[in-house]
Amino acid sequence: MRTFAFLRLTSVSGLAARALAVFALACAALPVTTTVAHAERLKDLVQIQGVRDNPLIGYGLVVGLDGTGDQTTQTPFTTQTLANMLANLGISINNQQAGSNSSNNSLSSMQLKNVAAVMVTASLPAFARPGEALDVTVSSLGNAKSLRGGTLLLTPLKGADGQVYALAQGNMAVGGAGASANGSKVQVNQLAAGRITGGAIVERSVPTTISQAGTMQLDLNDMDYDTTQRITSAINNAFGFGTAVALDGRTIQLRAPTDPAQQVQFMAQLQNLDVKPAQAAAKVILNARTGSIVMNQMVTLQTCAVAHGNLSVVVNTQPVVSQPGAFSNGQTVVAQQSQIALKQDNGALKMVNAGANLADVVKALNALGATPADLMSILQAMKAAGALRADLEII
Repeated sequence: MRTFAFLRLTSVSGLAARALAVFALACAALPVTTTVAHAERLKDLVQIQGVRDNPLIGYGLVVGLDGTGDQTTQTPFTTQTLANMLANLGISINNQQAGSNSSNNSLSSMQLKNVAAVMVTASLPAFARPGEALDVTVSSLGNAKSLRGGTLLLTPLKGADGQVYALAQGNMAVGGAGASANGSKVQVNQLAAGRITGGAIVERSVPTTISQAGTMQLDLNDMDYDTTQRITSAINNAFGFGTAVALDGRTIQLRAPTDPAQQVQFMAQLQNLDVKPAQAAAKVILNARTGSIVMNQMVTLQTCAVAHGNLSVVVNTQPVVSQPGAFSNGQTVVAQQSQIALKQDNGALKMVNAGANLADVVKALNALGATPADLMSILQAMKAAGALRADLEII
């Protein structure tokens, strides 16, 4: 009896082992559906309050153009600017007796084909110090045909407070090209704007304060309460409870070190924290000017029926010549005869199945066979009917 019982237990354990082996092979054959959480660095989600760029602007002259400058008869400010600059350099363009009329006549008689008035723009980054180089963008202000090959003369760049923060000067790089002859013209890209790499030197810095009384603030790029809570939890887990406090859906207050050296180390560790942001809201962007439609992965559709017919009007105009009779002393008359054709395609109802993901939504919309311009109207009607689960934004 004992032997029989032992053999019976052995056979049962062998069957269990074989069953476990079959189960393991079946699990190995199944596709892996585990998704890895996508996390982003904190520096890509927030900005430090107080750390910002400051726009700069200036007015100057570009010289050295190959006959493609401003037409001074239509842009008198170019001539006036050049005259003021030459006067500051001790050069007088009026050789006659001093007088307002003679000065105006001499200015109007100047024909400058190699000079163009331009606006110079740049961005002064945070913590910029005097002596650092900035990239500047130079744009034509008058009617210059091209700025290619021009040189920007010394131009002061001012901030919103009217103070000079940088000085710009240098040779421009224009990415476009063009040629014209006998009324024909060929142009590639834009010729009325150029860029100077490192063309401005910082002369004055802007004080930047990121910490006040041991606290600093982070501003989220996109307002979201869920993402704000996740960032706050990640900071407190890394640096201790109470380090971060969410003030609202966009602003987070931090308890930061007061020592500047420790602040740098604290911010370096802070910006490299990995945070998984919340899923974005479902949104569809419609560009009415270009007909572009962009939607994110959260957009879903409910089952609905859509009927949309295209309406086209064709106007065809042909000249008709009317000849007078012989010896009637009449005149030949040319008249216009127009033919108008109105065509409307059939707009039968088509079923649009519900889509749970972006691929299904795109497939359902493509099944309608509508153009992007028609899809704008269809999407708006779907939104009004409650079949489109997304926010519509027209830009």
